[in-house]
Amino acid sequence: MLELIISLASGALGGNLAGKKILSNFDQGTLINSIVGILGGGLGGSILSTLTGGAVDAGSAASIGGILSAVASGGVGGGALLAVVGMVKKMMS
Repeated sequence: MLELIISLASGALGGNLAGKKILSNFDQGTLINSIVGILGGGLGGSILSTLTGGAVDAGSAASIGGILSAVASGGVGGGALLAVVGMVKKMMS
């Protein structure tokens, strides 16, 4: 449960960081960046857990490695999903 919360919070941060600083042409505003980042953070955490065969689970979230992997997967997932949403929105307009 702790890993999920960390992934979601990191996703929101990653979405906003990507939208405001890194990929500013895909910025959707703070609210949309946060929502997309939270979704991407959850997906990123789930994908990492699947790829590692469950080795990174809630039991390991109390360790520094578990926390860092949750932060990394959430942040990257949030930024990546924001980039996808931004590209789709640009293609539609």
